[in-house]
Amino acid sequence: MTQNTNLYNRLLNQSDVLIAVGVILILTVMIIPLPTSFLDLLLVVNISLSLTILLVAMYLTEPLELSVFPGLLLVMTLYRLSLNVASTRLILGDAYAGKVISAFGNFVVKGNYVVGFVIFLILVVIQFVVITKGAGRIAEVAARFTLDAMPGKQMSIDADLNAGLIDEDEARKRRKKIAREADFYGAMDGASKFVRGDAIAGLIITLINILGGFIIGIAQKK
Repeated sequence: MTQNTNLYNRLLNQSDVLIAVGVILILTVMIIPLPTSFLDLLLVVNISLSLTILLVAMYLTEPLELSVFPGLLLVMTLYRLSLNVASTRLILGDAYAGKVISAFGNFVVKGNYVVGFVIFLILVVIQFVVITKGAGRIAEVAARFTLDAMPGKQMSIDADLNAGLIDEDEARKRRKKIAREADFYGAMDGASKFVRGDAIAGLIITLINILGGFIIGIAQKK
């Protein structure tokens, strides 16, 4: 038990190194051609991590309990973009991107391309109009109100300290929490814009897949 705790503490102390290694591996996925079986594994990992992060975020009582969420969101977005690039390479090169993408497509549209196109348009509207725009607006307003409320919170802490209701250590903890909240919501505001760019990139990549598939099918597969 003690060895597991020590290992966990060492990993936490080297979290920056682990994140850097993870980003390098993600960029490698963009460059190196992957076999379809390995892409299937990466897609399953992506879906599993996304669901795990969603469930963890839903059951948090305070946002600061997951203060790494903005950075984690950026890494996961970059990971998804790398999978988009890898799947595009396989689709245009081999006309097959693995069992996961094929099974998901058959499950959603059941082999009907018209239904698939309609569902694709609906998902695009939902992602841009509802999810991306709404989440970006929420993050922007939360960051603005948090920054506007900082002077009042600081004055409240000073008043409690002068009145003897709290000591220096408690005042220091509260000031640190206020600073962490400001950093968190500011980072979330930036991360929301990154996610919006990811949504636009995903749409462009899909159009490239369609157009590139037509060009390759007409020009090279006669």
